[in-house]
Amino acid sequence: MAVYHWTIYRPDLLPPTALFAIGLVYDLLSGGPPGQSPLLFLLSRASVLRCRRWFFNREFSFVWAGFTLLAGAAIGGLWAVHSILAWQFFSVSGSVFRAALTIALFPVSSFVLGRTQHALMGAG
Repeated sequence: MAVYHWTIYRPDLLPPTALFAIGLVYDLLSGGPPGQSPLLFLLSRASVLRCRRWFFNREFSFVWAGFTLLAGAAIGGLWAVHSILAWQFFSVSGSVFRAALTIALFPVSSFVLGRTQHALMGAG
């Protein structure tokens, strides 16, 4: 959620090197395949940057719809990668639940990230 928000509103505050480092640390701490999260974060950032002009200064519902597409693609891609790496077809229900929960929590996290952005801009 943070990658999406900061890439739309303040991409200068979340450079690719920081995303790579954050993703790598996350993979090491979570026990996931190293490189999976940095790749996901960087691909998400690149996708949002290409469409940034369509999301900037738009209604919240439009921004949320864009996040829904990105989250669905990202979580679906993770499901596919995990299935390929394990050489078995995992149940989709866990990924669908994860996507639904992530999408449902977007309004709350967007509000918090927006407040954080305003606090950072006011401090600068």
